[in-house]
Amino acid sequence: MKIGVLGGGAWGTALAQVAARGDTPVKLWAREPEVVESVNSAHENRAFLAGVALSPAIRATNVLDDLDECEALLVVVPAQFLRGVLTQLAVGARPLVLCAKGIEAGTRKLVAEIARELHPQAPVAVLSGPTFAHEVAKGLPTAVTLACEDDGLRNALAERLAGPAFRTYGSSDVTGAEIGGAVKNVLAIACGVVEGAGLGLNARAALIARGFAEMTRFGVARGGRPETLAGLSGLGDLVLTCSSTNSRNFSLGVGLGQGRPAAELLADRRTVAEGAATAPVLREAAAAAGVEMPVTAAVCALLEGAPVDAVVRSLLARPLRGEAV
Repeated sequence: MKIGVLGGGAWGTALAQVAARGDTPVKLWAREPEVVESVNSAHENRAFLAGVALSPAIRATNVLDDLDECEALLVVVPAQFLRGVLTQLAVGARPLVLCAKGIEAGTRKLVAEIARELHPQAPVAVLSGPTFAHEVAKGLPTAVTLACEDDGLRNALAERLAGPAFRTYGSSDVTGAEIGGAVKNVLAIACGVVEGAGLGLNARAALIARGFAEMTRFGVARGGRPETLAGLSGLGDLVLTCSSTNSRNFSLGVGLGQGRPAAELLADRRTVAEGAATAPVLREAAAAAGVEMPVTAAVCALLEGAPVDAVVRSLLARPLRGEAV
């Protein structure tokens, strides 16, 4: 199965490295000409994954038509830009493996819903889990969820992508896998705020647990399964991104917790902190589904300029209730 990768950021490049194992040819589409030049001439993505030697089997391009010969496409375009890229792409019946995490502003659609709308003939899968791109690209042990409703396609994709250090665990729950990845980005911002504001490890642990409860409530309301949200693409990804400054969302939260304005923090970033775009959309989607998500609401307030102390006081003043609520 010849693989093409849409998106030349750190995660797209890391997945191209996974797919190129054993010098198997892989096409990598990147918007940035400097990424294409760096990957092809130096076998390194100096802009987004500096210092990692890439397989010479990866060939980069900024022409979408160059992916026509690929039999399956790993789509690693950020959620808010996905529609624009997929609109330009002739997909046909080729599988789309969706690797971005987020909810589209305006429509409140998950990434798989966008793909199905634009390319109804294309089978859809979701790859998600606790992954830092630089570790994956270096071949460090990693485990992910590969969700697809078609058992045969799921098995074929899992076999194509899996390797000695890259474990693919199958699921048929596409919605649950997507929601875990989208919601954890917002919760990672909240945990970063705890770190930046010096609120302590007790607070962070409590926030992860209560945030996971929010994730589960919302995921089930949207049709996901609790066991998926308790797996790699939900709880696993949440633990990783809520505990390391290697997470763009966690780092954004640290800055907010230190009192820096969101606009300043986001303006400094070449890479996308998807949780900043997802938070207000998630708040809207939760309200539409009748799901209470106080941590998500707190992140939205901070992104909109509310003082950290006031937001924390508001969370701590919430009425006491049973833990299962």
